[in-house]
Amino acid sequence: MPTPGSFVLALQLQGSAAPARETTGNLTALLGEASPLTYVVLAVLLLFSVASWAIVLYKAWAFRRIERQTATFLDVFRRSTKFSEVQAVCKSLEGSPLVGMFQAGYAELNLQLRNPGTGGSPESAQARPTLKSLAAVDRALLRASSSEVTKLEKRVPFLATTASITPFIGLFGTVVGIMNAFSNIGSQGSTDLAVVAPGIAEALIATAAGLAAAIPAVYFYNHFTTKVKTYATEMDDFALEFLNIAERNFT
Repeated sequence: MPTPGSFVLALQLQGSAAPARETTGNLTALLGEASPLTYVVLAVLLLFSVASWAIVLYKAWAFRRIERQTATFLDVFRRSTKFSEVQAVCKSLEGSPLVGMFQAGYAELNLQLRNPGTGGSPESAQARPTLKSLAAVDRALLRASSSEVTKLEKRVPFLATTASITPFIGLFGTVVGIMNAFSNIGSQGSTDLAVVAPGIAEALIATAAGLAAAIPAVYFYNHFTTKVKTYATEMDDFALEFLNIAERNFT
């Protein structure tokens, strides 16, 4: 009469006799046996990762250039006695957002300044130009500041998109891969680890790839966002400095 122990032994022998999917644990070997859907998911994640790294490298170079040119521009601006002297160096420092603000404010000043000496009297000939509206200069600086912030933020939101969507793409590939792994288990009729493990490992590759694309994107998105906020603060300070000079000299 068969005993419970003999049934357990028979099940173990059946499981060990089932065909097992050989694997060396090598990532290359797992990819070589991956399903077409896994390749599609990995290709999409690779595109997101390459695009986000291209943006990271470009923005890092652009922000470093902005910092150098901003420091040079502020030095010229604070040492010059006339706005025309500052205007002369703006063309060589166009990468700085402060240059765009200065040119907007300077253009508004030129439009507003009127020479009281056109009346023909000696007294009026000696009078200095005056501003019609300091608030209009402030609005011109504000518009220029908004435009410059938009330029600084260009392409940065794609990093947020990459950070938020790539883990879900990887998770989708993992879920489908696990479903296929369980389907293979059912077709082979065995729950042996040698049968289960390769399919699960293949499925988890998509999750790992999604995280590999998302983690750098999150970090650099926060890094660049903080830099943009710092530049926006510098632009606000520069606008106040510009208005103070205009008020002292032209009102």
